[in-house]
Amino acid sequence: MDKVLPGNILIVGGGGREHALAWKLAQSPAVKSIYCAPGNGGTALMPQVKNLPLAVGNFEGIAAAALEHKIDLVIVGPDNPLADGIVDFLQERGLTVFGPTRTQAKLEWSKTYAKEQMAELGLPTARFYSSRSLEDALAFVRDPNYAWARVIKADGLALGKGVFVCDSVAECEEALTSIFGGSFGDAGDMVVIEEKLVGEELSLLCVSDGKTLLELGCAQDHKRRFAADQGPNTGGMGAYSPVPLYEDAADSTNAVRDNAVRERIRMEVLEPIGKALADGRLSFKGVLFIGIMVAGGVPYILEFNARLGDPETQTILPRLRSDLLPVLAACTDGTLAGIKLDWSPLKSVCVSVVAKEYPAKSSNGEIIELDEPVGQFDAADIVAAGALIFHAGTKLASDGKLTTAGGRVFSAVGLAPTMEAARELAHRAIDGIHFDCKDFRCDIGWRALEQCASK
Repeated sequence: MDKVLPGNILIVGGGGREHALAWKLAQSPAVKSIYCAPGNGGTALMPQVKNLPLAVGNFEGIAAAALEHKIDLVIVGPDNPLADGIVDFLQERGLTVFGPTRTQAKLEWSKTYAKEQMAELGLPTARFYSSRSLEDALAFVRDPNYAWARVIKADGLALGKGVFVCDSVAECEEALTSIFGGSFGDAGDMVVIEEKLVGEELSLLCVSDGKTLLELGCAQDHKRRFAADQGPNTGGMGAYSPVPLYEDAADSTNAVRDNAVRERIRMEVLEPIGKALADGRLSFKGVLFIGIMVAGGVPYILEFNARLGDPETQTILPRLRSDLLPVLAACTDGTLAGIKLDWSPLKSVCVSVVAKEYPAKSSNGEIIELDEPVGQFDAADIVAAGALIFHAGTKLASDGKLTTAGGRVFSAVGLAPTMEAARELAHRAIDGIHFDCKDFRCDIGWRALEQCASK
C-alpha cells in the first residue's frame, strides 16, 4: 500500500525561503492546501496558498489555526521559533511538525554548544574559546599565544549578522565591545572566539529523521553586502548551486566521479554525523545545515544551523526534480532511508534584491511594480532555462498594491546550463522589479565563474 502523504500544509515564516518552500510544495500532487503564517506578498499572490496573519512567535495562534484547518504537516522556516520551542509546543498539541525540538535546535542557537558537540563527535572544526566576560575575552585576543583567534561570534541567534572576521587585535576588541555592549541583545551574553581560516565556504543542507542523514543540496552563500565580498555581513546577498569545489565531478547523469573534497566531507563530516544519529549519540530531526570552510583541501565545520538556509533554499530547490513533500514527511515518521533524490543538471544563481541601505536600514511601505511575467508559480516542473522571483520582504496591502516590508525584498533566481547564463537570467528578472531604493550585488557566483574560466 502506498504511503499517504500529508495534504494540508502550514508553513511558518514569511521570507524568501518560505515562498520557495510554498512554490516547491505546490508542485506535489498530494498537496491540497497550503497556508503560510504570516507569509508575504508573493505567497499572497499564489492561488494555491492562503496567508494567515500570525507572527512566527504566536505559538497559540499557530496551533489553533493548524487545528482549525486540519493541517497534516507544519513546516517551520525561521530559526527564532525553533529556538523558542515551537516544535515542542505544537507536538504537545498533537500536530505533526517538520523541524527540530528546542533542545535539538541548540546546535544553532548556541555556538558554544555546537562547538562542544563537534569536539565530542570528533568532527573537524577550528580552534575556539568561549567567554561570558568582556574583560576575559579581551585578554584572550590580546595574548600573543592566541594570535590565531581572529573570528568573533555572538553565541546566540543574531539574524546572520553576529559574526566578525577580523584582521587585527583592534578589530577583535571593537567586535567584542559591540557584542557585549548589547548590539545583539541576549545573543551577546557569551562569545565564541575562533581560529581564522582562509578558504572557500560551502553550505551543505541535509535532512534527518533522527536515524538517517540525507543530503539536500550544496550551495555557496555571499554574506557580504557589497561586490567582491566587501562590507558588513548580512543575512545573505545571494547564493548559487551547484558549487564546483563540491559537485563539479558530477556529470549530466548525476554520476559522481572522484572528488577529493567531496570524499573528505563524506568521510570526515557526513559519515560521523550519520553514525552518531544511528547510535543515539546525536539527537536531531529536521534540516541540519552544515556550514563548511575548505582550507587547503581540508574541510572544517564552521557552524550548524537547524533549518533551511536563506538564500540557499531559493537556489537549491529549483534544481530539485523530486517531490519535496515525501522527503519532509519521511523525516517526521522515520522512513528517510528509503528516499532518493533526482537533480537537474542546470546551474542556479540566486541574487537578493535589497533596500539600498540594507543591512543598516530596511524599507517599508514603498510601492513595488513588477513586469509580467513575474515568475513561474504555476506548479510546473523546471525543465528548461528560466527565471523565478521569490518574494522576501514584501506585503500585499489592503488596496491590492505590493509594497516593501523588509531589508531583503526579493530573491531573483536564474536557471541555465551555465553559471554565467543563470546569473544573466537573474539580472534580467531584477530588471523587471521596480522600487526606488532597489539594490543588489552584480557579482553573485563570481568564484564559480572564475573557476570555470580557468579550465
